[in-house]
Order: sequence, then C-alpha cells, then structure tokens
Amino acid sequence: MKKKENKVNEPAIDSTELIKAMDDLEKESGIQKEYLLESIETALVTAYKKNFDCDDENVKITMDKETGEIHVYMQKEVVEEVENPKTQISLAQAQELDKKYQIGDVVEKELVPRNFGRIAAGTAKQVIVQKIREASREYLFKEFGDKKGEIVSGIVQKADGGVVVVDLGKIEGILTVKEQIPTEHYHVNDKIRACILDVEKGLKGSIQVILSRANGEFVRKLFELEIPEIYEGLIEIKNVARDPGSRCKIAVYSQNPNIDPVGSCVGQKGIRIQNIINELNGEKIDVIEWNEDPAIYISSALLPAQVMAVDIKEEERFAQVIVPDDQLSLAIGKAGQNARLAAKLTTWKIDIKSESQFREMIAKMQNEESEAQQEE
Repeated sequence: MKKKENKVNEPAIDSTELIKAMDDLEKESGIQKEYLLESIETALVTAYKKNFDCDDENVKITMDKETGEIHVYMQKEVVEEVENPKTQISLAQAQELDKKYQIGDVVEKELVPRNFGRIAAGTAKQVIVQKIREASREYLFKEFGDKKGEIVSGIVQKADGGVVVVDLGKIEGILTVKEQIPTEHYHVNDKIRACILDVEKGLKGSIQVILSRANGEFVRKLFELEIPEIYEGLIEIKNVARDPGSRCKIAVYSQNPNIDPVGSCVGQKGIRIQNIINELNGEKIDVIEWNEDPAIYISSALLPAQVMAVDIKEEERFAQVIVPDDQLSLAIGKAGQNARLAAKLTTWKIDIKSESQFREMIAKMQNEESEAQQEE
C-alpha cells in the first residue's frame, strides 16, 4: 500500500509553458510526451539530491502531464525496527499517520523545497534540449541510413589531400581517400556527387555518413539517373567492375528483344555515356551486353579485343580464351587491367592465350603423348 501524506494544495511549480512545448514537440518531431516526462522526472531527482545533499534518501518527483506542476516526495519504507531513519519509518509511527499502513508499505511525504522551482526549470530545459538532440540524431541516422547506396550532392567543406568533408545540408559526409577517384583533386566549395556507402554512429551519438565515388554502386546509380530505360526497369544492370579513375566495365541486359541495351546506354553519338564519363573525370567505360551463355558473355567482356574461341569448364568456372596474335596485348590490357576487369565482371577465371601460343601448347601436348606411347 502506498499513500501520500501532508499534500501541499498549492502547485509546486507552474510549468504550463513547458507542457505546451512538450505537446508541440510530440506533434512536430514525434518525441513522445510520456518519454520526456519520465526523463525530466529522473533528472529532477538527481538535481534535487545534488542541491539538497541527500544522496542517501529516497526521493520521488512527479510532473503533472496536464498542468506541469512538479511535486517532490520523501519516501520511507514501513519496518518493524528502524535502522536507517532517512529511508525507513517504524510501523508505530506510520500507523499514527494512517492505521492502514503495514510492514513493507511506503509512506510518501510531500516536500516544498525552497528555490527548487528555479532548479527544476533549468533541469527540465536541459533534458528537453538533450532529448531533442538525441531525437534529431536518430532521425538523421534513419533518414540517411534509408538512402544507403543512393547518390547525394554536397559542397566540399574541407579538402587538404586527405579525408574530404562534404556538407550535405542537414549533416556532413566523409569521403575517405580509399573512396575517392585517384585522378580527382577536390577543392573547398566544389559541388560534388557521391553515393552513400554507409551510415555509422560515432562518439557521443554523432552520425557519420561515409561517401564513395570509387565503388561500383556509384556507377550503377549514375546509369540509373542518366538512362531512362534502366530507371524504368526495361534494362537491367547485371554487374559492374571498376578500376576507379581508369576503366570501368558494366554488363547490361534487356528481356525486350526490341531494345538494344548497349545502344540505349551509349546514346546517340555517345551523348548519354559521355555525361557519365564526365562525372567520373574521364574514366573509360565499356558497356557490354550480358548473355546467359558464358562463352559469349566472356567474349564480350574482353572487348575491345577480338576473341577467336572460348573453352568453358563449368565446374571450375574456368575459361580458356584464344585470341589472334595481334590481339593478345589488347585482350590482357595494360598491367592486365582488361583481363582482370573481365574476370571480375563475369565472375569467371579467365586464361588468355594467343593463337600461336595455343598451337604451340597443342603441339607440345601431342609430342608428349606420342613419346609416352613409344615408351610403352
């Protein structure tokens, strides 16, 4: 049983404006009024104990959700024998107040602490400001978390050769060195676009939006923005393989036989693809038509090189590719780039040999077989 004794009829604190502010917050930002009241009451207990030097006492503070009146109660447990008079009251003393009190009940006595109104008002304001900040951070975390993978625009705020800080309006984005295009140089006040790679919670609840201009998703989203057929779902992007700032291969496909997926992406006189190339600071882009036949797909992936034959080993996902002698260096590419990107795009292991190399390999195998037969 719990009863309140010596209740004071006068309002402890008139906080109608505070209640109105909480009502407005609940409507505008979705911060629950009950949540704010509980947080304020908890903070007021701490403030009361600190200012009145009573850490070892049981204090309860309530705020009326309609009027904002704040009431302070001293709580004492009813016991047979009092060991701590600050937190306990004897059964005999309790029953002097009310005969219904029993062992284990809590007696509440309302207090009217001097000057507590000023302390309470300041504490309540601090709590509300803190909760607004927390709610705002949670809102931003969800808002930008839901945009993961999407392209956003911003203004460069800091660019000193390392991490680039981008003003996204409501929050700042971080473009790490790894996620920058190596051939680009960023300057303060530059307007740039990037895709949201991740959204993280940092120290003290801060939100970090990690941006990227170097990953394949950025290219994929640029194609969606520039090519209406991709945005509308008429053309599908199957995969993207990229060396940022140098070369990119993208595989596209359409179920509609009347749509040329490669031609649609390139555009008349290359105007569509040129807009994307400009955004990527001159990065070369190979648009390849995806095919369910791996031999055809791999041949296309090795463009601009011409392929003579492709021998497929399905179980190993291995492809032996034969090209004309004058196409070998083109098929492999500078520092192996063309072959490496083709392998990444198709997800097949690719071994490229020239026609002469292949003939020499066949001749050697035949000689070895002939010698083995002679020995037998």
